[in-house]
Amino acid sequence: MSISAAQQLPIRGLKIGHASDARVNTGTTVILPDQPAVASVHVVGGSPGTRETDLLNPLQVVELIDALVLSGGSAFGLDAASGTQAWLSEQGRGYPVPPMRIPIVPAAILFDLRNGGDKDWGRYPPYREQGFDAAAAATTSSNTGKVGAGFGATTAAGPGGLGIASQKTSNEAVVMAVMAVNAAGSPYVGTSDHFWAAGFEQNGEFGGRGFPQPWPDDALNPTTKAGHSAAGMNTTIGAVITNVAISKVEAKQIAVMAHDGFARALYPVHTPGDGDLLFVLSTSEIQCTREEVSLLSLGTIAANVVTRAIAQGVYTASQEAEQT
Repeated sequence: MSISAAQQLPIRGLKIGHASDARVNTGTTVILPDQPAVASVHVVGGSPGTRETDLLNPLQVVELIDALVLSGGSAFGLDAASGTQAWLSEQGRGYPVPPMRIPIVPAAILFDLRNGGDKDWGRYPPYREQGFDAAAAATTSSNTGKVGAGFGATTAAGPGGLGIASQKTSNEAVVMAVMAVNAAGSPYVGTSDHFWAAGFEQNGEFGGRGFPQPWPDDALNPTTKAGHSAAGMNTTIGAVITNVAISKVEAKQIAVMAHDGFARALYPVHTPGDGDLLFVLSTSEIQCTREEVSLLSLGTIAANVVTRAIAQGVYTASQEAEQT
């Protein structure tokens, strides 16, 4: 479990839950809106692992989802969504198909099967139970760092982790990002400990180190995980959540813009060995016109908070590693 202080989520009507397994060195994170929510997704990495993402295409019929799942475990981790679906079903939630309700739970996974944990789990992997437990544990605050989907995550330069960042506009609109960082590339400039994301940092959230001075000679030398150049062995996944009411089409457009945050925080990024993707979800608490809160503004802020959440998750996990 992360030893970071839990931070209160800035969006009402939203909970986040985690389940972590130290023996297997993996975990699952569930993003749980109180009510069914508009969502979409944009995939950029070359090796994604997903469930129900086709449904999030604006052309498809179902408009609302019940939860999002981010998990370790590669393809095994897709079982986590079934556990979350079981928990939601017990709560009577889901898309109505009388006489039943079917919980809609899109999911994405990252590859953490080579991180030293005990993966000899027998006939059934642990992720279905993790998905159930993470949903049951969801609250209005969340730890970051070595927790949930970021528990067993790594980058080319050391620990990965789960990060959260948010920004509020003048009219109480909020955009936040939850990112599980398991990148093939590095969050640091060359071999320094300065984050590529330094220009977007707020309030020293990832150490206040700024950019390196002088600029390292090796800054642009691509650093990737040794032995992890094959497809499907890495991946940064996450979700942007806003309280502004948006359509499914707008959610998709925000997801496209928000991927800029990956490129500002990781180098190299969106590689053939990464399944990088980003969900966008809206709780629809604030109803406003696009003159009041433009799509351009939402997408720009989304990219900024993605940048910060990536670095914040890595920084927190790295600090925890130094303390243990």
